[in-house]
Amino acid sequence: MNLYPLKFEPIYKKRIWGGQKLKEIFGKHIPPLEKIGESWELADLPDDKSVIINGEFAGQNINSVIRKYPEEIIGSSNFSENLPLLIKFLDAEDILSVQVHPDEQTCKRMGRGEPKTECWYIISAAPDAVIYKGLKKGVTKEQFSIAIKNGTAAELLVKVPVKPGQCHFLPSGTVHSIGAGLLIAEIQTPSDTTYRVFDWNRVDDTGKARQLHIEEALESINFDTAEVSLPVTTVGRLVDCEYFEIDKGHQAKNCETLLSPGKMKTLIILTGFGTILAVDGTSVEFKAGDCLIAPAAYEGAIRFADDTQYLTITLRVKNE
Repeated sequence: MNLYPLKFEPIYKKRIWGGQKLKEIFGKHIPPLEKIGESWELADLPDDKSVIINGEFAGQNINSVIRKYPEEIIGSSNFSENLPLLIKFLDAEDILSVQVHPDEQTCKRMGRGEPKTECWYIISAAPDAVIYKGLKKGVTKEQFSIAIKNGTAAELLVKVPVKPGQCHFLPSGTVHSIGAGLLIAEIQTPSDTTYRVFDWNRVDDTGKARQLHIEEALESINFDTAEVSLPVTTVGRLVDCEYFEIDKGHQAKNCETLLSPGKMKTLIILTGFGTILAVDGTSVEFKAGDCLIAPAAYEGAIRFADDTQYLTITLRVKNE
């Protein structure tokens, strides 16, 4: 089997806070006039599995192909159920709810949910754009609970001005929100468990407020997380956690870099375009807004036809 870089069909999600920036910046074929808040670029969840759109595996979902070739694609035969990675583009035309994702211990304690650790890479940002990242120092569970009831929960969050090129790490248990005017690449562990504590008093098109999960959120928030433990990075190694590593690359026009075999690499193309060329001469083209998997057994080179910025995600896969 001659494996090759895999490209995927995006899965679009309408959100009350979404917009049309994915079309404006990346040329995504999203439905006009609809509020598309999320484009799932790589997913392997029970109800959402990315479908391959190029080469011999076109039309098959990522899970079925990895099950056939686990060592060749992820670099390990230890593949039990799902690819441990979820990648999205988020278009926050409006502010997101204040929310938290549980950690593994909380999920076990409550007997439900899936843990999620994530990071946000800021692709574009409106002037004065902000995110909310963790609680202010010293805020207790009791204080935050009262603030939720009073509608003042956001006042206890750390408000962080953001700029394009920043990467913000958000381990599970971190209460957070994305402000308006941001396009973000979100790299995370594969979970869609989200507990909302405050939604800015919004209602949907039918006049109905979205469901909150206050009890679960209060149980999930890590109130001992200090602000200094939630760093921001801009160059080189952006994230190094127990689940994945993320590196930022920047190559000038007509440059080339090698893709060595051994580990699966997931590429998010932020700007530019080019070609991935295998040693046997076959090639796969890429452009800004693409997300590709370079299988562990693949060997080739990336040729950049334009000035290109990209992220490389490497999973921490446990071998048998």
